[in-house]
Amino acid sequence: MPIIITRDDPRYVSLQKGHNARFPETELDAAKRIFLCETSADAAVALQQIVSSGLRPTIRSGGHCYEDFVANNPGGAILDLSLLSGVNDSRSAPPYRIGPGVQLWNGYLELYKRYGVTLPGGTCGTVAAGGHISGGGYGLLSRLHGLSSDWLTAVEILTINGSGKVIPRRVDARHEADLFRACRGAGGGGLGVITSYEFDKLPQPPVEVVEAYISFPWEGMTEEKFVSLLKTFGEYWETRGQDPETWGMFAVLVVAHQAGGGHMGMSIQFCNPNGTCRDLTVLNDYLDRFLQCGSPASPADGTGHAGLAARKDAGDPLCSGVHTVRRRNWLDATGGNNSSGSSTRAKYKSAYMKRGFTQAEARCIYKHMTRTIPNVDLRGSVIEIDSYGGAINRKELLETTSVAQRASVLKLQFMTFWGDPEDDAGRLQWIRDLYKDLYSGPDSDPDHKETPWWSSRHEGCYINYPDRDMLSYTYWPQLYYGQGELYPFLQTVKRKYDPNNIFHHAMSIRP
Repeated sequence: MPIIITRDDPRYVSLQKGHNARFPETELDAAKRIFLCETSADAAVALQQIVSSGLRPTIRSGGHCYEDFVANNPGGAILDLSLLSGVNDSRSAPPYRIGPGVQLWNGYLELYKRYGVTLPGGTCGTVAAGGHISGGGYGLLSRLHGLSSDWLTAVEILTINGSGKVIPRRVDARHEADLFRACRGAGGGGLGVITSYEFDKLPQPPVEVVEAYISFPWEGMTEEKFVSLLKTFGEYWETRGQDPETWGMFAVLVVAHQAGGGHMGMSIQFCNPNGTCRDLTVLNDYLDRFLQCGSPASPADGTGHAGLAARKDAGDPLCSGVHTVRRRNWLDATGGNNSSGSSTRAKYKSAYMKRGFTQAEARCIYKHMTRTIPNVDLRGSVIEIDSYGGAINRKELLETTSVAQRASVLKLQFMTFWGDPEDDAGRLQWIRDLYKDLYSGPDSDPDHKETPWWSSRHEGCYINYPDRDMLSYTYWPQLYYGQGELYPFLQTVKRKYDPNNIFHHAMSIRP
């Protein structure tokens, strides 16, 4: 039976909220009770109790939802699946079964140690599988192996029929294929309660990887150097990064606001497509593009010293060198970034890019990353620019998944983090001003200004980085699901499997 947490339970204060401390916004916005489920049967019982009581259910697996889709549920109930954290539940494999509450770090450990496989998922180890997989989660190995949802072969899901009865289903490409497709990238919490993810096959992890880090100091960082940095990064993934021999490389450029001082940085993970690191030519070539500084050094050999030859025509320093070049086995390398493990106030936005940065875009970003606002501390304001594409961009997956973005080479995540509620207005102003300005430039579509509307340069937004601000645009569903048949298809699925719109939040599929 599910564990029911009510307001008078000492655990309630902690369990009512997720990682974004902005939600619930007030005590009145909080859920009335929380149902903790340890099995699929528990989840079915809890869901039936919630619906029969006339309460609104919101679904939580790891608590990393960026918006108020879970915690803001006045008088409703949170269905918490974090205890459904088994990998295969002691069954032999394949198929591999992953519970929605499995944190990615634990999932990687289990899959690697027991079966010698991995999931091409994210880098934040505390994110849970539930929302991550259903929203088309990606990570370090996605350029080589695709998205986590691309490998999905079945799900167990609880839906609610027109009479309010909970219906357990197991759906795949042959049984209720429409619902199965919707579970492969449309996002979580809007169609039903997924209690298990099933994979007939998963990729083998690399034997080893090489990691590198490049630092770009703000001291001496002129606008021209900044533009050069962004254009060099984007142009690589738009051109050379299309070659399959580069697909084992993933890089993220972290552009931190100048208010924090210090530096910006780029993290790189590399392996050859066969999972070895015997040939570092691709990595050396990539890093050499950024080493417009320093004295000549030997190529990276994985021994731990900073290496790689500087450009012979190096001018003023752009970076402070390559640091911590090292070989690691795959298991050690999957520790990821657990910075989301503690609660803080935050706001996020996203964009896909089909090409690198223009001069205008790079200058706009520089303007806002060096901008000051009176009485607003902008430390903790960041743009993460991830390499993308590779195996993700297989066009045939457009027909079998619900991820419409299959032509991008970069993926952007705009973030700002703070602690004091009194700083909400200033932080939200900064990130909104940046986003609107960036997508109102000379290349923007006049009918879709302020957004990364689908064009030769952009491919909309990422549903796993939801942003309620987008609701102010009538075309917001197309930003996330494209201009084709996908969103109308998802609306048909919604009407069929959730006819009473029981599962809804601000950005769920509209019936």
